Amino acid sequence: MNKIKAIFNWSGGKDSALALYHTIKEEKFDITALMTTVNAKFNRISMHGVRNELLYAQGKSIGIPIKEIRLPEMPSMLAYDETMKTVLLELKKKEITHSIFGDIFLEDLRTYRENKLKEVGLKAHFPLWKRNTTEIVHEFIDLGFKTVVVCVKAELLGEDFTGRIIDRDFLKDLPKNVDPCGENGEFHTFVFDGPIFKKPIAYTLGEKIYKEYEAPKNKEDNCFLSAMDKKPAGFYFCDLIPTEQETN
Repeated sequence: MNKIKAIFNWSGGKDSALALYHTIKEEKFDITALMTTVNAKFNRISMHGVRNELLYAQGKSIGIPIKEIRLPEMPSMLAYDETMKTVLLELKKKEITHSIFGDIFLEDLRTYRENKLKEVGLKAHFPLWKRNTTEIVHEFIDLGFKTVVVCVKAELLGEDFTGRIIDRDFLKDLPKNVDPCGENGEFHTFVFDGPIFKKPIAYTLGEKIYKEYEAPKNKEDNCFLSAMDKKPAGFYFCDLIPTEQETN
């Protein structure tokens, strides 16, 4: 049976990893690359702040190449949409027909993705869609995945949550108003081991910093922050430093 050629939208985090795991098990798609947006100024995954070296270490261990989409530090929605449309049109020329996402329940985001793909004649696939997020995170842990928290929204979680491994103790410590998968943007993670990896990604914890971003002026102002945020948004980040074996 010929598999469907697809691109996988890869954040480097746990939902992406579990969605990729289920996509591989499904044996329906030929995943040509893991597509990731990268901050061109700092060579880090957009919003998450994870270094490029660790992103490429993931791709190498998984056995699927990384396709990097380089963006300005805080791109507008217009700049983001134009860049992505160019990339998607190029992918379509390579007979790719589907784009796969790890989204779980954000209806507006799904509609946005589907509409943008429709403009260029591609379709979306959501392996985790509408599943219970508590069940998802427990399945993730039970399968043997390991992930570290690299970014948290400061108004919801303290700096001490960064650098922590997501396990059952971590889940017990989460406030009731924080989704266990961080689906509303409460926290972001970096997956470094699990059933889709040939070997773990080695790293050490680095500096922790706080960064604050201006509230978007409107829904077109910034593609990484919600226009619903009427005040500046603060985030704690924990740097992950690749060990020597990952930098070679």
